Amino acid sequence: MRRLGDLLSPSCWSVRTRVTAAATLIVALMLVAGVVIFYQVVSRTVYQGLHDRGGFVAADLATLVRETDPRGTLHVQDPDFTLLQVLDADGDVLAASESLHGRGPLRVPAPGRPGPTGYHTESMRGFGKVYFVTKRVQTPQGVRKVCVGAPITTFTRYRGLFIGLLVGSVLIAASAVAWIVSLSVRRALRPVRVMSAELADITGGGTDRLVTVPDPVDEVSELAESVNVTLNRLEDVLRRQRAFVADVSHELRSPLTGLRAQLEVALEHPEDEDWPAVARAALADADRLQGIVGDLLILAKLGAGVHVPRERVDLGELVRTEAGRRPRRIPMEIAADAGVIAHVTPHHLVRLLTNLLDNAERHAKSRVWVRVAAAGPDAVLEVRDDGAGIAPEDRERIFWRFQRLAEGRDRDHSGTGLGLTISRDIARAHGGTLVAADSDQGARFVLRIPRDGL
Repeated sequence: MRRLGDLLSPSCWSVRTRVTAAATLIVALMLVAGVVIFYQVVSRTVYQGLHDRGGFVAADLATLVRETDPRGTLHVQDPDFTLLQVLDADGDVLAASESLHGRGPLRVPAPGRPGPTGYHTESMRGFGKVYFVTKRVQTPQGVRKVCVGAPITTFTRYRGLFIGLLVGSVLIAASAVAWIVSLSVRRALRPVRVMSAELADITGGGTDRLVTVPDPVDEVSELAESVNVTLNRLEDVLRRQRAFVADVSHELRSPLTGLRAQLEVALEHPEDEDWPAVARAALADADRLQGIVGDLLILAKLGAGVHVPRERVDLGELVRTEAGRRPRRIPMEIAADAGVIAHVTPHHLVRLLTNLLDNAERHAKSRVWVRVAAAGPDAVLEVRDDGAGIAPEDRERIFWRFQRLAEGRDRDHSGTGLGLTISRDIARAHGGTLVAADSDQGARFVLRIPRDGL
């Protein structure tokens, strides 16, 4: 059972949940920032309007006071600024609007000298919050204090409702975004769920099946195509593995069966057997088994991509060394350019070269030609003989495992049929190719591998 803390951890959420949560959080933060900015703009606009209009009303009243020094009731000119009052230097009320009759002097700060204008927001009993504009006016009768005020109860009364509407809008918008994103991600991941179900069936054994590629060309369809490419490669590997196992079992069964039969016959009549001959026959079968097992180990290492160290090798020198290592039945002519260097695993390349030379010697009538040259970025090794050659339809089949042409079986009964397969795998492991190419006479094998430093 998972703990509650683990379930609440984002690492345990599905892709759909994580994307929805992230998108909703980002949108919610943007909406909150937008609402705060909007509220500030509205509030600033309201107070800026009061500031401008209050300044005009205070200026008009100051002009009136400067010219007439009024007493009694002041007439309201602006419907919002209904609170008007004029005080003398001692703070006594000289004149006021009707809404302030019977009230004492307003306790609102005013500039300390005539000229500047003061702006204040004060709470006033009976009116709530009031926006006041004050000035000091110099008149022939002395200094007068002018106060004009506009109740802002409408704004403050509905501010809570306004803020509530904004918060509600944010919540509704965030919920809508979460629902839309969740639905969109669910629809976008539907092909992935289909592929997952199909892959589960394929894992159950149907390796020849492919996943469905969705119609829109997007990242999901590219993923499906990549999965299908991988499945095709896996199917090819499994098919070759099955064929390899079948071939190996057949090739190993033959010498084992022969060896067992020889020993059983010899043991039935031990006194009539030539035991040295039996031992020699058993040894021949054992040598064949050892050759097959050794070749299979090399193929397994090459197929598994086992890392082996590589060195800079002069191919011309390598060919001359291996060609002269032991006496040959057929003369070999070697033409090798100087300085053809490749970065290779020496013993692997020696095995490849030995396979090609032995194969050419086995089928040649009178001569074998070996040539090493540089061709652009590649080093080219060519082995040619003057034998019967290889039919075009067999030039690819000879590289299959345990495939031996009739002529090869007649000339060498102990071969495993893996030499050319190993040679091609070695070439591929070095980033090169090995093919049976066209030839005017005999067989012609061409190896290409990248040169060192190119």
